[in-house]
Amino acid sequence: MCDDHDVAISAPPSSDAPRQRPTSAVSVLATLLDRSLDQMTEAAADVRLFDREAVRAASDVWDNNLFPLFWAACTSNEGERERRATAVLEWMAGFGERRRGWMTEQAAIAGHDIDALLPPARPYTPGRDYRGHVMAPQCRLTRRNADELGPDYDLATASVRHLRVERAGTRLTAFLQLVVERTFPVDGSAPPALLDVWLDGVTDVAFDLPGAGSQGVILDAGAGEIGMSLGSGGRLRATGGEYRLDDRSWHLSTAGRRADALTPPRTSRSGRPRRPPGGDLGPDAHAAAALLHHAMLELRSVRHAAHADHVPVLTLCRTFSGAGEAILAAGAQHGARRREAAFQDLIRTWAGQGGPRITRWLASVLRERAGRPDIIQTPRPPERTPPSLSVGTPPSATPSQAALVMTAWTAAHTDYRTKRPSTAQLQLALPPRTGDDSSAPWRLRTVSCDDPDAFRLRTDAFQGPGPLVQVGKPTDTCALDLHQGALLLRQRGRAKGSGCSALRPASAP
Repeated sequence: MCDDHDVAISAPPSSDAPRQRPTSAVSVLATLLDRSLDQMTEAAADVRLFDREAVRAASDVWDNNLFPLFWAACTSNEGERERRATAVLEWMAGFGERRRGWMTEQAAIAGHDIDALLPPARPYTPGRDYRGHVMAPQCRLTRRNADELGPDYDLATASVRHLRVERAGTRLTAFLQLVVERTFPVDGSAPPALLDVWLDGVTDVAFDLPGAGSQGVILDAGAGEIGMSLGSGGRLRATGGEYRLDDRSWHLSTAGRRADALTPPRTSRSGRPRRPPGGDLGPDAHAAAALLHHAMLELRSVRHAAHADHVPVLTLCRTFSGAGEAILAAGAQHGARRREAAFQDLIRTWAGQGGPRITRWLASVLRERAGRPDIIQTPRPPERTPPSLSVGTPPSATPSQAALVMTAWTAAHTDYRTKRPSTAQLQLALPPRTGDDSSAPWRLRTVSCDDPDAFRLRTDAFQGPGPLVQVGKPTDTCALDLHQGALLLRQRGRAKGSGCSALRPASAP
């Protein structure tokens, strides 16, 4: 079992952060919500530096914490508000060290010290799955931890199933999934063991098919740098990383048996409550909560790269800007009637901040999720189409420039008895279209293809905007080249409508 199970937590705020002051639990809740919106705005402000993971992580916080926040806010009794808010903060912090670290960091940036509001963190213990088998922890990539893989898994015969290199603001990150051979006996029906590796601060990338996808991985986790050699000629270098074994048979390994001896048995009772704290909300407070919750789910959908270019991150963040403080103000109104009227006004404020397209979307959510289509007036749509957050645009020629935001390759494999073809995916930042204002923001576009016969990636592909060249015909071999070969994706056309047309970044929302 690895010697340091916990994941890396962001560094504490710098000395020029606001001075911490006596903290109100309900103010911390509002601050955390507003900080999440600020983080997502920063992550998407310039899609050439798009940080998809930051958007996903900040929105994911509110999946099961948003309705509890509204419940905490919806009382004019200050003592009751604090009691409720403290219970919600404790619930939120119970999701693990990463979540607790994020809460502490973001509150401190706004000048709040929440340590006094939270119970001491529980010591980490490995978990068990529904079968009672101990589960592999997520570990930092250190020399000691890497060496502990050796007795149970043979990296010399490992192969790459998936590689993703992605921009996170000014940094590069990578995710690598390796198929590894076990050195311990398992049932013949056991699925392959996978080693998931996350790298941060990537400094060097070289990956060419077919060589880099062939067998053989060398992992060198030195002090201050992690190096990985992949197959023939492939390599990755990074300043830090983590790994986790995705292996249902891990409990049978040497490390798994050690962990099993130290891990308490699985019981039906847990120290963490099964349900979040909360209670009934008034119809209009519930409608406001349902709107914001649905927006967070929409923002979180950027975790699917193919959908990320259809999520209007900046527009949604602008729509709900200042939501934390506004929810507290509405919930503090004396009397249910005034409180409900305040939440109606808040919903209308959100609609005004979002613009006509978002207003139509908000109206559809109010109708379908809250049964309240009467709160806001729906602007007449330009044409009779269902409300949508994405904007359809006509095809256009391939831009002459692009900035690479993310690229991924997946090997052909069998997944739960289903054969999956090899795939490649690119996420590009494209300049404003011809005829647009030259100061218009760059736009995000995701393109993909099946069965690429060439995929080449070098670190220079992420150096910023560069020449984008696409050649070929839809029924013939076609290729997309960025930064003069730093990124090359080639696919052979097999039928009408396949091949080059699959690669063309024709439009974006």
